[in-house]
Amino acid sequence: MSATHSSSHFDVLIVGAGLSGIGAACHLRRQLPGLRFAILERREALGGTWDLFRYPGIRSDSDMSTFGYSFKPWTEPKVLADGPAIRDYLAQTAREYDLPRHIRYGHKVCAYDWSETRELWELSVEVAGQRRTLSADFVINATGYYDYDRGHQPDFPGAKDFAGRIVHPQHWPEDLDYAGKRVVVIGSGATAITLVPAMAATAAQVTMLQRSPTDVLSVPSIDPLASRLRRLLPEAAVYKLTRARNIALQRLLYRSARSRPHAVRRLLRMGQRHWLGPDFDLRHFQPRYAPWDQRLCVVPDGDLFRALRSGRAGIVTDEIARFEADGIVLACGQKLQADIVVSATGLRLQMLGGATLRVDGAPVDVSQRMVYKGVMLEGVPNAAVIFGYTNASWTLKADLVMEHVCRLLRHMRRRGIGSVRPRLQAGGRSPDTVMGGLSAGYVQRAAGVLPRQGTQGPWRVLNDYLHDAPLLRYGPLRDPELECRTGARRQRAGQPSGLGTFWRRLRAA
Repeated sequence: MSATHSSSHFDVLIVGAGLSGIGAACHLRRQLPGLRFAILERREALGGTWDLFRYPGIRSDSDMSTFGYSFKPWTEPKVLADGPAIRDYLAQTAREYDLPRHIRYGHKVCAYDWSETRELWELSVEVAGQRRTLSADFVINATGYYDYDRGHQPDFPGAKDFAGRIVHPQHWPEDLDYAGKRVVVIGSGATAITLVPAMAATAAQVTMLQRSPTDVLSVPSIDPLASRLRRLLPEAAVYKLTRARNIALQRLLYRSARSRPHAVRRLLRMGQRHWLGPDFDLRHFQPRYAPWDQRLCVVPDGDLFRALRSGRAGIVTDEIARFEADGIVLACGQKLQADIVVSATGLRLQMLGGATLRVDGAPVDVSQRMVYKGVMLEGVPNAAVIFGYTNASWTLKADLVMEHVCRLLRHMRRRGIGSVRPRLQAGGRSPDTVMGGLSAGYVQRAAGVLPRQGTQGPWRVLNDYLHDAPLLRYGPLRDPELECRTGARRQRAGQPSGLGTFWRRLRAA
């Protein structure tokens, strides 16, 4: 067994080996190569969401030039990549940075405990049905906010009477054969609009049943400008240029949607009419909310629209009255015949992968804590939580968070700081969660789970890359809202595996 896997104390522990966790480890390797770290992953493979979700057609809902890492160019031509391609990208990145030997699979973190006297975190970890303890000076939670055990499944009236199969995309059955079958996909979000065209290729008929419409935008499957630039420039240069352009376009679209919603809605309708033709009823794509009150869904080359226009798929907007043996009866009285029902009804959210959090023995209710700079939790020392953007690519923010964390670790070394803890000094608490800008059902259901944000300063979550980039990359680290304590307590205790070693490795880095 390697030294990495035989150790129980680390300078940094990363929880989660998905997109955020692999990226976090790469940043540590790039910027602080002397640190001793490990990645704890509850499953037996890296990839997180992109390894767990295996439903037909699964793909990114952000362009890969911004969904990919800042330091690792995405070189495939597809703008929206499929799940297997993203998993391969993550695995390749991990190999390039020698991460496999640092990943501990089958390690489920059940509890985080901070000891003020020892100035370290103790993590209670379940491994092969047994509990063990690992410790670290700093922890990075990279589990995202999904409940990986359960998706959101409404209690449909009469569902037990249905003679066919009801499946949730989060746990897609490998043996599900839908060729020649009648399929109803319940939902209107990114998962549903991905499933419908993918299943329509072989199913007898696919019907998308939605309670309320969603804004859907078509984007090219292949970026024409990037394709032309690749003939003239190195791949890294093309990636940087495409990434910068798409960051600007994402921001422009979002800000326009907030300031001129009617104009943006008209543009969306024009695109939908182009794909669907003059006779299609666009009321199925006219939500009650303004653009970007919920996340805007994108489809490559109008694949959803093309499936609808061809007749291989249909769309119905109505409420479910009840299930019957052979289908679903709607509130209007219409019946949708079905052999298979896919309940793409959303996700359940949780924080810290469901683990408990304690600081000096006192339980911490994450939903009552604010986030500092979108990086740390109020009153919680030496810990970062990676939250991506809700109005742009997740990875844009995840990269910035880790750049800031690496800067913070260097600052702690230079100043001999043993712990840092955000404390509210000015301003107030907002009732909004960190995802307060979205009105999606899964966000509203998680109001009692997600952390809060403040009314001003470093406690507000702006979801604005052009604001966050200079702040997190170059902004001052000395802040009255960040309480710093020296590491003298541990040095007096003479503990051999603690901050003294931590600082020596940082100096070597």
